[in-house]
Amino acid sequence: MTDTTMRDRASSMMRSTESNVEIFGDMLVRGFHLLALFAIGATIVWAGFHAFLDMAEQGRATIQDILLLFIYLELGAMVGIYFKTNHMPVRFLIYVAITALTRLMIESVNVEHLTSLNIVYISGAILLLALAILILRFGSNRFPSAPTSDEKSDFTDRE
Repeated sequence: MTDTTMRDRASSMMRSTESNVEIFGDMLVRGFHLLALFAIGATIVWAGFHAFLDMAEQGRATIQDILLLFIYLELGAMVGIYFKTNHMPVRFLIYVAITALTRLMIESVNVEHLTSLNIVYISGAILLLALAILILRFGSNRFPSAPTSDEKSDFTDRE
């Protein structure tokens, strides 16, 4: 056996080993990814369920409570979309922020009876976030990203 043949075999074995290690590493990353998504989803369901139980125990639900449930709903939808598409829907994060700011504004007016400039600041922040969503929607429709081979084609609205 020549020296060149031995080098070729060693090189081929090295490429095969690297390929197997890469496949195993990809499987570990995917497994961790799925486990983390399930943990986050379960935490959202658990927190939403306990918030609902707190409302039931009080015998009433305030607008802040209902907005909190909407936040949980938006977070759950975000996890579901990320699970299906492997893309983080930036719009949903902005929806959560808008809902949280709305909840803060209602709390400031109803509980703390603040009608100062803080309300204007919160309203301005909500307006800026709404404009950000408009820009994202316009950009994703006007300049769509080309899907890669590993993306699912049934979800076309991506940021």
